[in-house]
Amino acid sequence: MILTSMFLPQKKKEQEEQKYSFTKDTIKRLLRNKLAVAGIIILALLVLAAILAPWIAPYDYAEQVIEDAYMGPCGTHLFGTDEFGRDIFSRILLGARLSLIIGFIAVAIAIVVGGLLGAIAGYFGKAVDNIIMRLMDILMSIPSLLLAIAITATLGSSMVNLMIAVGIATIPGYSRIVRAAVLSVKDQEFIEGAKAVGTSDFKIILRHILPNCLAPIIVKATLDVAICILSAAGMSFIGIGLQPPSPEWGAMLSDARYYIRDYAYMAFFPGMCIALTIFSLNVIGDGLRDALDPKLRD
Repeated sequence: MILTSMFLPQKKKEQEEQKYSFTKDTIKRLLRNKLAVAGIIILALLVLAAILAPWIAPYDYAEQVIEDAYMGPCGTHLFGTDEFGRDIFSRILLGARLSLIIGFIAVAIAIVVGGLLGAIAGYFGKAVDNIIMRLMDILMSIPSLLLAIAITATLGSSMVNLMIAVGIATIPGYSRIVRAAVLSVKDQEFIEGAKAVGTSDFKIILRHILPNCLAPIIVKATLDVAICILSAAGMSFIGIGLQPPSPEWGAMLSDARYYIRDYAYMAFFPGMCIALTIFSLNVIGDGLRDALDPKLRD
């Protein structure tokens, strides 16, 4: 025991150096991917716009000026106005905040709940594993968007309920990823060593097992944020997501579909913002997957 405690600081230092080297190498590989860098820039601009929206929006997103209705893009209204004379540029800026918050928090819910369920199932196995995985199979048998629609219809239309619904629909994927990672590491020597010194199961899961699952979780989370934003936009489009006058991009598209023949700009700008957000998150996810893949390392 004394000898083991003597070597622990040195071993910990070596592990920290390896972790730093791996992180630094991953960042370098990611930055060599030009498409991923473009995605990072686009996403950074969207996040910055969402944070600064209340200060840089030229008008109140809900302000109605009927005499300015159906005004095309011009100097006073960069993206034009809608049927109520509301400034579309201001609404898109505030909508960026809503869409990004929904996407990131929904994925955070899925990671926390799905990750813990997957870790518990893989670590304890047997009956616990069977019960949790059969529940995940039931959730996976229902299309995620349909499940989110059913949950939102039950809980009611609000931003919190929308995030919960989309998050619950995304849980099964994380539970399976974490369970597979746990099964691959739970019998290794460092886990046995942690058990031998009396570390509790909860600490072993949090400190030793879950950190080994971070790479696939990060990649999946990046891609799932895009899916969650798209799901929330789709639900708002069909009228069960955020309700007017909320400037959520899907709701703006839903309102603009009636005027798309004569005033296409009303649908173009929110649609383009959704497309740019999904594109940036997808290419970042692809770049992270390639950067973290040990088979592609030099």
